[in-house]
Amino acid sequence: ETGTIMGVVDNASGFGLLDVRPEVKLKAIIEISRALAGTTEIDKLLPKILDTLFSIFPHADRGCILIKNQETGKMVPRAIKHRHSSNDDSVKLSKTILNSVLEERKGILSADAATDARFEASESISSLTIRSMMCVPLLGLSGEPLGVINIDTQNPISQFRQEDLDLLLAVAGQAALSYESAKLMVSYAEKQKQDSEMQIARNVQHALLPEDFPIIPEYEIYASYESAQEVGGDYYDIIKLDEDHLCLAFGDVAGKGVPAALVMSRLSSVVRSTMTFVKDACEAVCEINNHMCAKAVEGRFVTFVLIILNLKDNTMTCVNAGHMSPMVLQADKNVIEFSEDSVGIPIGVLEDYPYEVVSYDIKPGDIITIYTDGVSEAMNYENELYGMEHLRNFVKQATPNATDLGKEVLADVKRHAAGRPQNDDITLMSFGRKL
Repeated sequence: ETGTIMGVVDNASGFGLLDVRPEVKLKAIIEISRALAGTTEIDKLLPKILDTLFSIFPHADRGCILIKNQETGKMVPRAIKHRHSSNDDSVKLSKTILNSVLEERKGILSADAATDARFEASESISSLTIRSMMCVPLLGLSGEPLGVINIDTQNPISQFRQEDLDLLLAVAGQAALSYESAKLMVSYAEKQKQDSEMQIARNVQHALLPEDFPIIPEYEIYASYESAQEVGGDYYDIIKLDEDHLCLAFGDVAGKGVPAALVMSRLSSVVRSTMTFVKDACEAVCEINNHMCAKAVEGRFVTFVLIILNLKDNTMTCVNAGHMSPMVLQADKNVIEFSEDSVGIPIGVLEDYPYEVVSYDIKPGDIITIYTDGVSEAMNYENELYGMEHLRNFVKQATPNATDLGKEVLADVKRHAAGRPQNDDITLMSFGRKL
């Protein structure tokens, strides 16, 4: 038998062996290293490998590189080269040889494929009149096969030999390294592009939030939004309806990231358009809910609070759609919350839902705080929640003005988390009537 697995060839010094001088091989290794080092595009890298192999092995007639598809696990042809013109771009390899190379992770050499027992049932060998072939694995840094390189010749008096296989294995090692480097570069470029796009999305989302608040002599307003990811689903807005009325809207879209951000942007648009012609809190929330229900995304409901502040008589009307109750710090340090009976379902769930209104007279020194569950459910490394009771107690002790209170609550939440990354968007709005 003239050909054996692992390149041990009995007649390695016989007539017709491919003659590749050592200095040519060394030069080829240096050239392929240089060529591949400067190539970061995979679709250009793989053909370059075959071009270099054809210069190393002048009697090679065909070459191909198969790469494993990460999803299916199948080997897929990614580069094919014929020394002579051919209309056949298909790849025909012996499954036995291919599986052996992948499973044993070693190169296979057949000095004479026509008489090699391993190819007796191979249609690809007989139909292509392959005389001698080499197949080697492309092994990643982890040792797992990324693919294979196969070259063959139809010349009946030419045979590949052990040193040819050794050279091909060396080239395959360099090729695998270059391939993984190229993949990393592609991943890095995609990540850079994604980061850039996410930064644009973040900027767009922040542009939907009010940059400046209306100046109301008798009131102070503070708001803060910090998403857990580049973009998020928390929302607030402050809209001056007329000289005597101010609208404060606050919401939390179910979920995080881009899907929640898209719903948030739609909510922002719906609220703004609705408040241009509706001044009643209950009517406004019903309209907003119906708009969000009309093109609702499954599972993307919104807990929502809308407050209409009457600046003339210092009263507010509040509609709560599935959110935590606003927390009112009174001048005497008492903290009150509105009844749960007045809380309706989140918006975007049921069309024409009858929401209820709660009214409250805002006295001098009162500060109203609205927050998302990113505040109350902030967690430290001991898996301890910040908690509603902790929030109530802290609000009682905080500086009695809206801006300082809001900032102090957020700082206390961070102290509680003690460096643990937030797992939800953290948004807070506080407004109060000055003493």
